[in-house]
Amino acid sequence: MTTIDQEQLKRWRLILGAASEEKLQSYGVGGSMLDPESTLMDEALAAIYDGTAGSHIDDGAPGSGNSRKAGLGPSAPKLAKWLGDIRTFFPPDVVSVIQSDAIERKGLTQLLFEPELLAQVKPDIQMVATLMALKGKIPEKTKETARQLVKAVVDEIVKRLSEDLRRAVTGALNRRQHSPLPSATGLDWNTTIRKNLKHYDKQRNLLLPEKVYFFDRARRSKEWTVILDIDQSGSMAGSVIYASIIGSIFASMPSLETRVVAFDTEVVDLSEQCANDPVDMLFGIQLGGGTDINKSIAYCETFVTEPKKTLFILVSDLYEGGNRTEMIQRLVDMHEAGVKTLCLLALSDQGVPSYDDAIAKKLAQYGIPCFGCSPDRLPELMEGALKGLDLAGLAEKVKHTGN
Repeated sequence: MTTIDQEQLKRWRLILGAASEEKLQSYGVGGSMLDPESTLMDEALAAIYDGTAGSHIDDGAPGSGNSRKAGLGPSAPKLAKWLGDIRTFFPPDVVSVIQSDAIERKGLTQLLFEPELLAQVKPDIQMVATLMALKGKIPEKTKETARQLVKAVVDEIVKRLSEDLRRAVTGALNRRQHSPLPSATGLDWNTTIRKNLKHYDKQRNLLLPEKVYFFDRARRSKEWTVILDIDQSGSMAGSVIYASIIGSIFASMPSLETRVVAFDTEVVDLSEQCANDPVDMLFGIQLGGGTDINKSIAYCETFVTEPKKTLFILVSDLYEGGNRTEMIQRLVDMHEAGVKTLCLLALSDQGVPSYDDAIAKKLAQYGIPCFGCSPDRLPELMEGALKGLDLAGLAEKVKHTGN
């Protein structure tokens, strides 16, 4: 058997577990199929993906099936070793999946309840979502560690998106005002030519401008209102986190009046926490529960004072538990009043989850685009919206999928 074949069989052995070894041995592999490093990797996988007597996690209850003779048991030392193993053997994106599966499939809440263990968890969006969902159960001794984990994710997202968002917003707004200060790079050719046509010298075929116009690079205060209306339903967890953090970035810009609202069947205004501390804001969000989109839109309408200078972004899968007809009409009225109105079915890197296709299509017919957007494409969307470009055209450029 070639080296390549042996490597392929080893991979299948890791995928299928110990129960497959006898069958795979029949393909002519002599001795153990796994080297010492692969054995440790196999044990780390078995702890989560084998429903066996050896793989119970924290309740002591026996499982069933073919055991790989591995497990974490209830002890913190085993959990600590397991966390170290998966970070050693697997790339970061795979570690995130395994950590999430450890909690969802095995109820591995010890990861969240012991500071020493939580400190070893890889910070990521899914882990933050889990902490948000279970925040009421996290013991006092672990809260500060949990906060640091959430802060690490917030800081990473801010670092990733802040510069592009600021550049997009200032790039869209700065070109609306003129400045008397000369700057070659900021010269407004169109305005200068248009306002000086009367000074055109026909004999010399020259335009002799009486006044030259330049774009003002200084930021104006509160030129636009941006309203983020965020659905807290459990399926929207990743979008909730991204939208909330992006809201905090908007809140830090003097040119924007930013309102961040979260809702299920009740409405919570997070604007103040958003501006002060996005970590506190995230811990103020309650994932899950029912959905009353109409109620939240009614609340957000109170912040619309200048429709044509307002951008309303509904982050929701559109599954409405309240008054669907009234919800649609509120959005249509907002749109027809001049508010830049759109619905992000998802704001995440994971594509678009399940959503109410009928409502999305209905809104699209009225000119309100409904689509999924990666956070990295949001700056492009913001700049275009603030510049007055067509939202439907922008949606086609930046969307995952949708209407």
